[in-house]
Amino acid sequence: MPEKKAAGGGLRERKKRATRAALAEAAVRLAAEHGVDQVTVEAISAAAGVSVRTFFNYFDSRDDAFVVIDTGISTRMRDAVRHAPAELTPLDAVREAIAAELAEAEQQHELWNLHAQVLRKAPHLLVRSLGAHMSDETALAEAVTARLRSGSAEETTAGASEEPSAPAGCETARQDLDLYPRLLVAVARTAVRVSMEHWSARPEERRFADVFRETFTMLAAGLPAPTPPD
Repeated sequence: MPEKKAAGGGLRERKKRATRAALAEAAVRLAAEHGVDQVTVEAISAAAGVSVRTFFNYFDSRDDAFVVIDTGISTRMRDAVRHAPAELTPLDAVREAIAAELAEAEQQHELWNLHAQVLRKAPHLLVRSLGAHMSDETALAEAVTARLRSGSAEETTAGASEEPSAPAGCETARQDLDLYPRLLVAVARTAVRVSMEHWSARPEERRFADVFRETFTMLAAGLPAPTPPD
């Protein structure tokens, strides 16, 4: 969930992001150890080294702390697509934006695994997480739309300086988006899930990055049927 108050820039903004991240990590680790129902706002705040009052500067409720680890992902991906080199196709721009975030997530692999476990054991949180992901998907489809309309990375960058990205929760309704950007983003997100599942079943065979790239190469080629082995 987004922070309740508009954030400043520079050092202050970094401190706010760090505090929110510490609270989310504390919530996930406590829930993984004790179960969601046993975790209180007081315990989360204490584990993160802040007051309960500070907790409510970032989250409206206890459950909000469990839903999303990093609220900045949506904005970073949206900006990456909008500002990607002009020679990249929309699919390639989305692929590179996702790849950059996956590289960051890999540094916190253990925490993301714990987060997934917590969500699986708490269906009400899983539903809320899916809702947040749908919102992120809409925002990314908006970025693809902006890229298609701009025609060049320079125009996109110029437009971004005049019209800052809308905050999470203020995006266009999904039904107002054209079919192509919606389909592209939905397929790309599915490709990430499938590539991760495929790699997880046989991690000793290939690097995840190679499986990820191959998956998007197949998409870019229109998913031609593989050639049968001789």
